[in-house]
Amino acid sequence: MPRRKSAQGRMGNNDTMRIRVNHSPRLRDRNGVAMIIVMVVIIVLGVLAGGFAYSMKVEMTLARNANRKPDLKWIARSGVEFARYVLAQQAAITEEPYDSLNQIWAGGPGVVTNEFLANISLKNNQLGPGQFSVEITDMERKFNINLANKVILKQAMIIMNADVGASSTVIDSILDWRDQDNQTRISGTESQDYEQRQPPYLAKNGPIDHLSELLRVAGVTPEMYWGPKVHQSKSPRPQTAETGRFDEEKRRTYPVGLVELFTPVSARFININTASSEVLQLVPGVGPNVAQEIVRRRAGPDQEQGTYDDMPYRSSAEIPLPGMSANRRKRLSQIFSVRSLHFKVEVTARIGSLEETYVALVRRSSPNNVHTLYIREK
Repeated sequence: MPRRKSAQGRMGNNDTMRIRVNHSPRLRDRNGVAMIIVMVVIIVLGVLAGGFAYSMKVEMTLARNANRKPDLKWIARSGVEFARYVLAQQAAITEEPYDSLNQIWAGGPGVVTNEFLANISLKNNQLGPGQFSVEITDMERKFNINLANKVILKQAMIIMNADVGASSTVIDSILDWRDQDNQTRISGTESQDYEQRQPPYLAKNGPIDHLSELLRVAGVTPEMYWGPKVHQSKSPRPQTAETGRFDEEKRRTYPVGLVELFTPVSARFININTASSEVLQLVPGVGPNVAQEIVRRRAGPDQEQGTYDDMPYRSSAEIPLPGMSANRRKRLSQIFSVRSLHFKVEVTARIGSLEETYVALVRRSSPNNVHTLYIREK
């Protein structure tokens, strides 16, 4: 019996030894490493799964947006057609033989309307799965850059308070850009000079199609082109010829920019009911005082344009030009008008969170003749 008991004791000692071996520090370290590896694998798989889910969401969003693109385009086209309808109906109102800023097409309250314009709004019009908003701007509120001669361009430089030396370069270079020859004016620039730039290009030698072409004309800087809106533009900064870097000391600020004075698409007249005081001053014989008086009278008693009490001119003969001869007034009546012919239509189309903006140019010759010249994505 004692021997048997001794054997059992030995067995108990062996079990104790095995337990101690199983809980050795080395095995515990191995178990910890294995656990870390498992956690890393789980995290990696989770990241991969999350990335895959995100990419699938992006793909689905892109696919959905691609499917919505044609819908947005047709909604925008519908907005242009809506603008054409509004312009046609406005021209049909015989009580208002003019175009002014207080009319519905311009975003005004519409003092005199017909049954078709009575309940019309240019904003947030529902159409199918989306909606559109329309903004209409007449082009005759600015002077046509392709008709601007040296006198008009010089007057523009004066209004902009441009440096005399810079003005000469800009005026002659714009005329050189438009004319069909390669003869350089005294302070102008032709293709032989533009070919030396990086990258090189040629002078247009033809009518300006888009006003931004002026940014390629010698002497015209973004500050001169955009005026006070230069910081909102995406134009490259002007560079000096010597260093190729922007010269902070040569930066100038302008009270008004070329983009606010000129347009490449308009008739041969200016609408005195929509033009700014600066645009009116481009016309020889119309100084700051006369231009400001024209704007003041049409604004009405509250001196705010586009409101109910506006007093638009019904004829260019109503322009306040004291002391001006009949012949001079007659010549000005050939430049000024109370009607607009061309209109820029900007349509913002929306479907849910997706939004696109389209721009169209519309020409209205009569209430029955309003057609679209072009439409493009902005």
